[in-house]
Amino acid sequence: MSVPDYMQCAEDHQTLLVVVQPIGIVPEESFFRIYKRISAVSQVNVRDSQRVLYIRYRHHYPPENNEWGDFQTHRKVVGLITITECSSAKEWPQTFEKFHLQKEMYGSTLYDSRLFVFGLQGEIAEQPRTDVAFYPSYDECETVEKRIEDFIESLFIVLESKRLDRATDKSGDKIPLLCVPFEKKDFVGLDTDSRHYKKRCQGRMRKHVGDLCLQAGMLQDSLVHYHMAVELLRSVNDFLWLGAALEGLCSASVIYHYPGGTGGKVGPRRAQGGSLSAEAGNRHRPGALTSNGINADTSAEIGRAKNCLSPEDIIEKYKEAISYYGKYKNAGVIELEACVKAVRVLAIQKRSMEASEFLQNAVYINLRQLSEEEKIQRYSILSELYERIGFHRKSAFFKRIAAMQCAAPSIPEPGWRACYKLLLETLPGYSLSLDPQDFSKGTHRGWAAVQMRLLHELVYASRRMGNPALCVRHLSFLLQTMLDFLSDQEKKDVTQSLESYTAKCPGTMEVITLPDGLKLPPVPFTKLPIVKSVKLLNLPTSLRPHKVKSLLGQNVSTKSPFIYSPIIAHSRGEERNKKIDFQWVQGDVCEVQLMVYNPMPFELRVENMGLLTTGVEFESLPAALSLPAESGLYPVTLVGVPQTTGQITVNGYHTSVFGVFSDCLLDHLPGVKTNGCTVEVIPALPRVQISTSLPRSAHTLQPSSGDEISTNVSVQLYNGETQQLIIKLENIGTELLEKLEVTAKTVTKEKLYGDFLSWNLEDTLCQFPLKPGKIATFTVNIKVKLDFSCQENLLQDLSDDGISVSGLPLSSPFRQVVKPRVETKPLNPQESSKVGDFSHVKTLEAILNFKYSGGPGHAEGYYRNLALGLHVEVEPSVFFTRISTLPATSTRQCHLLLDVFNSTEHELTISARNNEDLILHAGECQRIAIQVDKFNFESFPESPADGAQLANAKQLEEERQQARGLEINSKLDICWKIPSLKREGEASVEGVLNQLVLEHLQLAPLQWDILVDGKVCDCDIVVTCQVGDPVPLQVKLTNWSKHSVGPFALTMMPYQDYQNGVHNYDLQDAITFVGSNTFYIDTVKPAKDSVYFGALLFLYTGDFYLNIKFHEDNCSRELPLSWLCLPSVHIRATEPVAPTKL
Repeated sequence: MSVPDYMQCAEDHQTLLVVVQPIGIVPEESFFRIYKRISAVSQVNVRDSQRVLYIRYRHHYPPENNEWGDFQTHRKVVGLITITECSSAKEWPQTFEKFHLQKEMYGSTLYDSRLFVFGLQGEIAEQPRTDVAFYPSYDECETVEKRIEDFIESLFIVLESKRLDRATDKSGDKIPLLCVPFEKKDFVGLDTDSRHYKKRCQGRMRKHVGDLCLQAGMLQDSLVHYHMAVELLRSVNDFLWLGAALEGLCSASVIYHYPGGTGGKVGPRRAQGGSLSAEAGNRHRPGALTSNGINADTSAEIGRAKNCLSPEDIIEKYKEAISYYGKYKNAGVIELEACVKAVRVLAIQKRSMEASEFLQNAVYINLRQLSEEEKIQRYSILSELYERIGFHRKSAFFKRIAAMQCAAPSIPEPGWRACYKLLLETLPGYSLSLDPQDFSKGTHRGWAAVQMRLLHELVYASRRMGNPALCVRHLSFLLQTMLDFLSDQEKKDVTQSLESYTAKCPGTMEVITLPDGLKLPPVPFTKLPIVKSVKLLNLPTSLRPHKVKSLLGQNVSTKSPFIYSPIIAHSRGEERNKKIDFQWVQGDVCEVQLMVYNPMPFELRVENMGLLTTGVEFESLPAALSLPAESGLYPVTLVGVPQTTGQITVNGYHTSVFGVFSDCLLDHLPGVKTNGCTVEVIPALPRVQISTSLPRSAHTLQPSSGDEISTNVSVQLYNGETQQLIIKLENIGTELLEKLEVTAKTVTKEKLYGDFLSWNLEDTLCQFPLKPGKIATFTVNIKVKLDFSCQENLLQDLSDDGISVSGLPLSSPFRQVVKPRVETKPLNPQESSKVGDFSHVKTLEAILNFKYSGGPGHAEGYYRNLALGLHVEVEPSVFFTRISTLPATSTRQCHLLLDVFNSTEHELTISARNNEDLILHAGECQRIAIQVDKFNFESFPESPADGAQLANAKQLEEERQQARGLEINSKLDICWKIPSLKREGEASVEGVLNQLVLEHLQLAPLQWDILVDGKVCDCDIVVTCQVGDPVPLQVKLTNWSKHSVGPFALTMMPYQDYQNGVHNYDLQDAITFVGSNTFYIDTVKPAKDSVYFGALLFLYTGDFYLNIKFHEDNCSRELPLSWLCLPSVHIRATEPVAPTKL
C-alpha cells in the first residue's frame, strides 16, 4: 500500500468502505450533488437487530490499497455505487458494460454493487432490477436514500454470513493463511503442517474475525477475538499481524471509551448508543464459539473489565503496534496511519506532549517518492494535528512548508493561490493577524523575525498571483506592525518596495475581500509619523467669539435642577468626548496642532495630511510636510473651515505616505494625549482688519485680563500735545459689519489730566452696515496732559545758584527763584548726581477695544473683540517750577505768577490769554504773570450721586480740587509752541496748584459793590463829579455763602494821596456827607443782597479817595479778612461847567 489516508481515525475500523464513482461523462456538480446525498446515509440500523452499521464513502480509492483488505477489513472495498448518464436505449448496453468493467476493478472484495442511471426513460427503465436504479433526472430522484439503505442491508447480509462462516468452528477444515501483498512470496515452500504455521494461521484468522465483528457492530465480540489474536500471534512472533491485532484492540477500546469519535467532527455516525446492549442480545447465539473451544459469549462485566483497554493502555498498545510496524519497510503507510490515529486519541485525552512524540515519529516515516500534491496533503494534515494538540506554532510551521510546496520549482505551474491561502492559515500560529489594531495593544506577541519572514512571503505570493493591491496591503502591514524590529536598512528596503508597488496601485483604506470571503482590514500608518498629542486650538484673540451676557445669566444650566451631579462629573472624565470651552466660527479657518515625530532613519515626506471630522460639514485644507530623520517632537498644524454650525468632533487625521492613503482615528491611538475633540461651531461673524496712521510699535502690551492685542502702534508726543490717530476698519470677511462699540482702557500709573483719548463714534456708524471689502474710518484724538510741576530735585538744583527774592520757606509758593541759562551748569546725570533728569521720557499705554458683530452670529448674540494697543512716549515740554499770586487793583482779580522752565532742546514760546508770547531758550526758566478773574468755587454744583459713590470726605475734596484746577486752567489758556518742529500743545497748572494759591484765586463769599453816581468803582476806574453837586453813594452786599451774615457798620473816611506816602485825612472843609458817614447794613441771608444809600458833596476840586473801615464788632471779627475786602474808590471833583449865555 503506497497511498496513505491521513484522515484515518480509530473509529474507521468499524466502517464498511463503499466507493462511489461516475461512469462516462457526468457533470462534476451533478455527481457531487448525488454523492453528498449518498454519503449522508452513513449509518443504518440493521433490521430486526439493535446493531448499527457504519459506512465510509470514498469517490476515489487506489486499487492497490484494496489488496490490504485481509490485513484490515476496513481497507477493503465491499460496495461499489456508480453514477452515469444515459439519454437513449442505444447507449444502455455500452453503459452497462462499463459498469461491469468497473466492478471487475474491485471484484475480489465486493459484497454488492449498484448502478444509478440518470436520464434514461422507457422500456428499459421500467424493467425491475435490484442492481440498477433509473431516474429521469438529477432533480427527480427522491428514492436515492432508500436505495442506499437497501444496498447497505445487502452488504450487512454478506458481512454477517462471512463473519459467521469465519467464526464458526469447522473441525477438519484447514484454516487458510491470510497474507499481505508483500508476504506472499515469503511463504512459498513453508511447512504448512507445522504447529508454528497453524498458530500463525489461527492468530491471523482470529484477528480477521475481530475486524468482521467490529464492522458488524459487535464490539465486545471483537475485543475477545483481538485479545486471542494477540496471544496467538505473540507466541509465534508474527509482528506485523500482532501490530494489526493490537491496533484493532485499540480501535475497539477507543470506540467504547469515546462514542463521540476522535476525528474532530461530531456527527450522528459517531454516536455509539446501544452498541453494547445490542451485542449482549447476540452473545447467546448458538455457534458463537471459537475454533479452539473458547466461548466468546462472555458477560458484559467481564468484557468491560478484561477485554476493553483503559485510556492509558490504549496509548501503550498503540506504541507497541507502531513499533512492530516499524520493523517492516513495506508497512510504512500502516505505521503512518497508526501514528495519526494515536494522535487523534491523545488529542481527546489532552496529552499533548505524548501526541507530539507520535507526530514526530510520523514525520520521519519514509514512504515511497511522494508527489508534490501528496507532500502538500501530508504537511497539511500534520499541521492540522499539531493544531489539535495545541502546538500552534508547530502547526503553522508545517502549514508554511505545505504552502512552499505549492510553489516548488519542480511544479510546472506553481499554485500561488493555494500557497497564499495556506500562508494565511499560518498567521494565527505565529501570533499574527491581519488586523493592525491587534498590535496596538500591549506588548508585541510572537517572534518578530519569523513574522517578518512570513509577511515577506505573503507579499511575494501576492505579487506572483498578480495582485498588487494585496502586495501593498501586506507591505503596509509589515511596515506598520514591525517597524520597531526592522533595521535601518530593512526600513529603507521595505519603503522602496512599497513605493514601487504603490506607483502601480496606491494603497487605500478599503477592505480587501479575498475569493474565499476572508477580509483584509485597512492598515493606516499611525506610526508614519507617530503622533503624540492632538490639541484643538482656539481662534486668534481678535477672532474669538464672545457671547453677549444676558441679564438672566448665561452660565446657569437648565439641563439639571441639581447643583452637582456625580453622573455628569463622571462623564466629564472621558477625555476624548469632553467638550472644549471655546468655540469655532463658521467660515473661519480653524486649527488643530499635532505633535509628531519621524521614527525613520531618513527624511519622511507626508503628503495630503488633513483632519477627519464628524458632526459638521468641514472643509479640510490638506498640508504637506517633510520631517527630518528620527526627528524629535515636531509641531504640525492642520487647518480646515467648518461650513455649517453645530457640534464638530475631530476623530483623527488622514495622510498619504509612500503612496498609501491612511485614515488614522484617535480611538485607535491609545497613547495620544488630547485636550478634548469636540467643539461648538457658532454662526458666521464678520472679520475686521485694522490699519492706522501711526507706525507699528515694538512694544507689546500685556493686559491684565490675559487677552492678546492684535496690533500695537506707538507715537512720541510732548507733554500737552494733541495728535489725531486715524484708524481704518476694513471688513475682510464675508458677512455685513452691523454693530460697533469702542471702549478705551488706560494701563499706566502716571496721573493724567483731561481726556487722554476721545472720539466721536457717530461719524463712523454713519458708514454702517459695512459690506465685505469696504473700509470705515475712525478718528481718535490723543491728548497727553501729565503733571507740569517740577520735581523736588529740580527745585533744589535751581535754588543752588538762583536769586532768592523772598525769605519764605522752600515749599512756599511765594519763594520766587530765577534760573540762569542752562549753559552755565551742565545737566548731565553722569556729571552730577543731584541734578534732575529734565529729559525723562514717560510712557503712557492704552488699549482700544473694538467690539463688533454682524451676520448670523449677531442674531445669535455673539460678537468679536479687536484690541489695538497704543504706546505713547511723552517727552517733557515745559515745567512750572514756582507758582504764586499777587493782588490786583481789583478785588475780583489777582495776578498769577508762574516760573516756566523749557526742558526741551529747542526754542519754545509760551502764550497765555491776554498775554504776549514769551520766548524761552532751551533749558531757560522765566517768570510769567497772568492777570485772572477770581473764581467763585462755591458755585460749582456737587452731584449727590457722585458724592455717594466716593469712599470718604477726602476723596470728595480731591474731586472738588480737581474740578477747581480744571476751571482755572481753562481760563488761563496757557499754550506752548516749538516753531522749529511745528509742534504745539497746552500747559496745565492743575498739578501745580496748592491750597494757598486756590484760596487767593477764590472769590470771597461776600461780594461788596460800591457805586458812585451809579458807576461801579473798582480797579483803576475814576468817577468824575462836579463841585457843589451831591454825588449818590451806594454800598451793596451780596451774600454767596451758606449762612446769614451781618449786621455790619462801615465808616467812610475820605483822604487825598500826595503820592509820597503821605495821606491827608483832614478834609472837613473839602468834603461833606449828606447824612451820616457811617453805613449800617442789616443781616443778609444766603443768596440775598442788601443796599445802603448815601451821598457826598465836594466843595473843592481835586482827586479824592475813600477809605472804608469796618467797625470792630462781633460780626466782623468772626469772618475772615478776605471776606471784608472792599474795592477802592477814586473820585475826581471838577469845576462846574458855566452855563452858556445866548
